[in-house]
Amino acid sequence: MKKTIYPLFLLLAGISACQVATKPDESPGSAAIVSEPVKTRIDSTLKAMVDSGQIAGVSALIYEKNREVYYNAFGFADREAGVAMDRGTIVRIFSMTKPIVGTALMKLYEKGAFQLDDPLSKYAPEFADLNVFKGVDSKGNLILEPLKRPVTIRDITRHTAGFANRTDIEGLGQLVKDADALNPRNTLEQMAQKLGKLPLLFQPGEQWAYGPSVDVQAFLVERISGMPFEAYLRANVLDPLGMKTTRYFVPESDRKRFAAMYRMGEDGTLARIPDEEANAFNTNPWPLTPGGFGLTSTLDDYMNFARMLVNNGALDSVRILNEETVKRMATNHLSDSIKERMWLPSKGQVGFGIDFAVRLRPPASKDENHGIVGEFFWDGAASTLFWVDPVNELTAVLFVQKLPFDRALHKKFRDAIYGIYDPAGKGEKGADAM
Repeated sequence: MKKTIYPLFLLLAGISACQVATKPDESPGSAAIVSEPVKTRIDSTLKAMVDSGQIAGVSALIYEKNREVYYNAFGFADREAGVAMDRGTIVRIFSMTKPIVGTALMKLYEKGAFQLDDPLSKYAPEFADLNVFKGVDSKGNLILEPLKRPVTIRDITRHTAGFANRTDIEGLGQLVKDADALNPRNTLEQMAQKLGKLPLLFQPGEQWAYGPSVDVQAFLVERISGMPFEAYLRANVLDPLGMKTTRYFVPESDRKRFAAMYRMGEDGTLARIPDEEANAFNTNPWPLTPGGFGLTSTLDDYMNFARMLVNNGALDSVRILNEETVKRMATNHLSDSIKERMWLPSKGQVGFGIDFAVRLRPPASKDENHGIVGEFFWDGAASTLFWVDPVNELTAVLFVQKLPFDRALHKKFRDAIYGIYDPAGKGEKGADAM
């Protein structure tokens, strides 16, 4: 494997990742959101993304009140080969892997296998001897301090554990590089052993910082269940939901459906990332089955997952989670005392639940992403997105394959559905305002 390949998916593993505007005589949830004019507006928005050269291809699927109300695709899954983006296109979902993994973990929670505030080390002694990095002394030696409290399972579900994954910090950065915990050649157990030997970046619970917490969740599922993580995930989440094409490894027979990946250059030109780099993780059967990234999926597969959540843990006759568990996952778990939140505020007026951002307030301005208070959502490094809007019983999935992460695409898609947010409370603005 070339040295230039591995850092791409490792870097992306750490990235990513309101009130409805209504007319004065309406309230959220009182009328259908995706009307015929809205469908036309979504079509126009997605087509414009392709026509303007922002992306090579895009597809979107929306359900409302357990009924498909929108699907369309524009542009190319593989621009160079002329392969159209369509419903069966397989994409890399990167950090949209995380909510699926959190669901697997919470199935064990429902069985009483652990409590959220249990120390992680109770089940994983690999994390029993952690301390916190405080800098380096005049001789370059690390300054460490003991933990004020142990890392808990709640910490690894809300990104407050403090696991180190930065390589730009004097003294600590080299340790992170040497550990190489997320090298795909590692098993989950080897990853945990390496990660457990690194100092934490901060005291558990004191900051929100995106990192390898969900990879640790995958390891914990494996440790507690006694099953290989991927086997547990398939048996308990993916197969029951009919998510047959959601997987880490894309077999040769399906690679013609595997979308190409594109990168927007500083000059505004969209260029294809070489397949050997873009596909390095998903076309090799690596030992590592990470929790934070790595799955591929299709629109319908991921929509099955989203519909399960909007239906409080069940899809048709299949129950994956109890209603109370879904509510717990979609509840903000960050206290106001956690002031440092990395880039989470860029997602809008949100907190964080169990592997989702949770919308707490309407947008502060029309420049923020639109959404409904109570909505929970997440996205992926290649600009994919999904959300669950319980108020309107609406779920949406947007698939593109573009780097770097493009927040503007998400805003345009949300505005096409809900209308441009009007902080003055005068209601939804029309299509000509888009």
